[in-house]
Amino acid sequence: MTNKHGEWVWFELLTPDPDAAQSFYENVVGWTAKSSGMPGMDYRLLSAGDGEVAGLMKQPDGMGDGPTWLGYIGVDDVDDSVAKIEGAGGTTHMPATTMPGVGRMAMVADPQGVPFYVMRGESDEASTAFKQSGEGSVGHAVWCELSAPNPDKALDFYRGAFGWGQEGGMPMGELGDYRFLQAGDVGFGALMGVVPGGAPGWQFYFHVPDIDAAAERIGSGGGTIVQEPMEIPGGDYALVARDPQGAGFGLVGPRK
Repeated sequence: MTNKHGEWVWFELLTPDPDAAQSFYENVVGWTAKSSGMPGMDYRLLSAGDGEVAGLMKQPDGMGDGPTWLGYIGVDDVDDSVAKIEGAGGTTHMPATTMPGVGRMAMVADPQGVPFYVMRGESDEASTAFKQSGEGSVGHAVWCELSAPNPDKALDFYRGAFGWGQEGGMPMGELGDYRFLQAGDVGFGALMGVVPGGAPGWQFYFHVPDIDAAAERIGSGGGTIVQEPMEIPGGDYALVARDPQGAGFGLVGPRK
């Protein structure tokens, strides 16, 4: 992949019921799904109208605390990044591994225990799984939000690991500031404290053409709205939800 070091390049859902999850997200987000063709592995590719956005697979038995979305951060050198992450207090859950035709990757966690992948893809083309919200971004991830017990510590870690910067923020009372994050000149998300009753982790927001229609489909499809659509800067609306298996995700879109 030709993405710059520190850019988001892929997203992946681990779930106990891939068939049910596929049906739910096809209906809610509008993705289409197909098999990746990986031998001996049921790994499905979820696509927006203009390209692949995410992967879907069955969660390995005994892995994690439940269904979850994970993100992949593109890096120049996977092994070097893993060494730096461990040196900064992070941990490795899956050692650096090369998958022929896909690329080299490792599953790691930051010093506060939040998991993610680092990856260098083999493709000569840039990943467009993440796009800044706007024309042509429907179906893509458009916002990546980190909840961390210690936001200052998190910012220092990700700045050191990926060169991320912070560009402003909004006060959120006892939670501190909602800090906007940059990878180079691309604003991709934010960092905040953990809301009461919540858990540390990355949450990914996908762009839909109609936020209220998507909210209705979440409910009719067996999901749960955690935060009703609320207006965000720029005029769009965002919601937070859980799919029927319990994985958390977000949606962003206009109100029609």
